[in-house]
Amino acid sequence: MFLTGSAALGLAACARPETVLEAPEPTIPPLPDFYGPITDEPYPIPAVEEGVVHPSLWRQEVANPWPNRPRGTIVVDPNEARLYFVDTPETATRYGVSVGAAGFAWAGIARLQFWRDWPRWKVPDAMIERKPELAQYSWRKGGMEPGPGNPMGARALYLFDDGVDTLYRIHGDASARELGQAVSSGCIRMLDQDVIHLQEKAVHGADVEVLPSREPAGVRVL
Repeated sequence: MFLTGSAALGLAACARPETVLEAPEPTIPPLPDFYGPITDEPYPIPAVEEGVVHPSLWRQEVANPWPNRPRGTIVVDPNEARLYFVDTPETATRYGVSVGAAGFAWAGIARLQFWRDWPRWKVPDAMIERKPELAQYSWRKGGMEPGPGNPMGARALYLFDDGVDTLYRIHGDASARELGQAVSSGCIRMLDQDVIHLQEKAVHGADVEVLPSREPAGVRVL
């Protein structure tokens, strides 16, 4: 069962965050090469900013905390701003994420129904009520064109519960400076380099489990 809080209902548009609540740690070593620019996508993806992303948030293979889960299972820990993809009983791929208010308001297990490359951003009515200037990007008008400036980024993974769209997304367009942070809006946001990597591994129909949040006011970078 996929559970949501009432506060989440208007927050699932995955909008670009307005504020970052915590600052990243200083003294960061050079990033791995896989965080360099990507030039073979429909839209250019710049390199991740150096000196900002803590190594604990870099994409990396780790020991699988859930060895009994099938390959393809995705587990999101909002409190630690981490997303895990189960590769084998022994190993998982761990990614750093940023978590919007919507990401703190729901927990449970959903189904990875499908994904989209360079998706359109279709703003729901609840967000337009709060921000009328976004009406031009409503689902009725076809949403925002993909590409630079679209807060969905290079990929979006769509989560369903019993065949119903939850309106929650795992998607790209995270900035290096918000990674590992609690941000003011949105769902689960990843660096574009990481969300592309995740989508290439993703398994249609796999479980996506979001762990309960203990710290809705912020997250810790460990």
